[in-house]
Amino acid sequence: MNTTTAAQTANVTVATIRTWARNGVIAATKTAGRWVIDTASLARRITIGAMKRPARKVIYSIETMVAIGGNRWQRNGMDRVYINDWAEFAGIETTRYNTGNISSASYQGYGVSNSQGYKLLGSIDKVWFDAADGKLHARFGYDESRVASRDEVWGAVVAGIRTAIAAL
Repeated sequence: MNTTTAAQTANVTVATIRTWARNGVIAATKTAGRWVIDTASLARRITIGAMKRPARKVIYSIETMVAIGGNRWQRNGMDRVYINDWAEFAGIETTRYNTGNISSASYQGYGVSNSQGYKLLGSIDKVWFDAADGKLHARFGYDESRVASRDEVWGAVVAGIRTAIAAL
């Protein structure tokens, strides 16, 4: 079978079929510059792909928030879990001098200036989970970075928290 037919059968792209053939994931031979795919090998690969375990459902709860490093707070009928290291979930990394000033900063693996690091950290003031409504909340700060808007940073925080809970 050729790569186009194999791609349609496996419901993947032709480039994926070629990569599988080059890496030996499926049995294939190259004849006159074209891949000839072994049907039985492709069927085994499709079966293996179908056996992937389903993604775990992310459940926001007091227990999961505490398990990822949150601090529980209860007072006056309110029950919250504060996420004090929200910047870590957003992918903001900083190192500091002994004076407390930022010596280097990065956002999601890319280096940023120290002033932009301060602005990224100042874009969100607090992050908490409220047990009453089962949602994550944030109090936004006054700074806005050129690197990422407040909404982008908040989206990165939520994505990081979801990833951490799914990894539990």
